[in-house]
Amino acid sequence: MNTIKVVQQMLEWNEDCSDEVKEKLKEKKVLAVNIMAAPGAGKTSLIIKLIEKLRPRYRAAVIEGDIAGQLDAEKLDALGVPVVQLNTNGACHIEALSMKKMLDYFDLEDLDVLFVENVGNLVCPAEFEVGEDVKIALLSIPEGDDKIVKYPLLFTKADLVVLNKYDMMRFFEFDDAQVETDIRSLNPKAGVFRTSCEHDEGIDALYHEIEDRINNKMTN
Repeated sequence: MNTIKVVQQMLEWNEDCSDEVKEKLKEKKVLAVNIMAAPGAGKTSLIIKLIEKLRPRYRAAVIEGDIAGQLDAEKLDALGVPVVQLNTNGACHIEALSMKKMLDYFDLEDLDVLFVENVGNLVCPAEFEVGEDVKIALLSIPEGDDKIVKYPLLFTKADLVVLNKYDMMRFFEFDDAQVETDIRSLNPKAGVFRTSCEHDEGIDALYHEIEDRINNKMTN
């Protein structure tokens, strides 16, 4: 197992950093995927499933954002992919300046996709661009079907919305149809996916969406 680098987030802000990150990743043809969700929604599990599907054709790496600790980074490191833990020291999101600095820890020439697991929060991460190409808003079934209405910004900005832990629908009063209606009212262009990492359901459809975006990044 590799030694995981742990980096502390600097609470500075430069509105130009996001554009700089985007430009650098465009030059290297690396797709950046920013995954945002509440704690426990299944961000790490989803990233693991996607990386397993993407290999061996595509080369992936991960920036793991947490307030403290490195438990999720250890799970990702076990896959044998490059992973850097970003501890924010209380900040509820990853900033573009930190994202810019994180790129120096990766060999971008040897990557096709960089997953960013943002800090578990339904509010702050949606407010900050980090130079990503794709924003994924992840909502797990146990969280309830009212989150789209309560936290609209996250779902308004998302390119893709993933309803995760979908195998638990039978245990919760989750109005799937109303949730999709709420998403469409805020963001008609967002792709909506239903996944279960536990049972490997719906992962293929999301994988193909990410694959298409990787290929588009490579050719444009």
